[in-house]
Amino acid sequence: MFQIRIHGRGGQGVVSGAELLSVSAFIEGRHAQAFPSFGSERMGAPVMAFCRIDDKPIRLREPVLEPDALIIQDATLLHQVDLFNGLRPRACILINATKGADELGLAGFARGIQQYRLHAIPATDLALEHVGRKVPNVPLLGAFAALTGVIGLPSLLQAIREKFPGPVAERNVAAAQAAFDLASRAREAVDA
Repeated sequence: MFQIRIHGRGGQGVVSGAELLSVSAFIEGRHAQAFPSFGSERMGAPVMAFCRIDDKPIRLREPVLEPDALIIQDATLLHQVDLFNGLRPRACILINATKGADELGLAGFARGIQQYRLHAIPATDLALEHVGRKVPNVPLLGAFAALTGVIGLPSLLQAIREKFPGPVAERNVAAAQAAFDLASRAREAVDA
């Protein structure tokens, strides 16, 4: 089972992101679940959502305590919330940021004993460019598909088209594709 925890703020599409991941897995014929965890339900408040993906039925119902991947939609949460609690060794950390690990104060995570795989993606910039709104969830999911291979890009794009109407879907598809391409290039550079 692959477990994902998504952190962000109310209004950034955290819950929709988890739902899109689970729908992508369903499209691929896999089992998935997605659910949110709210503190205070207001715009800008810290929000968490969880997603599990597996090839067999998922019986767990509790929050994801030991994620295989962490998606951080808002870098301002780095010093406000314990984002890294329970993170498994070699986990993928995907953060919406234009700065690298050193500038974010996360160099230890990238080079530490747990060997986390830390990737910064300018998801807000990509969302503004393609969607016209500061909603980083879909670009981060495109990057997630490229970096982990847990879901495929075709199933993600199909899930996006099922969730959003007409032109909104195509703008989100463009944002996911751009992030996927950017993350693919970054991964190839690391692997080389």
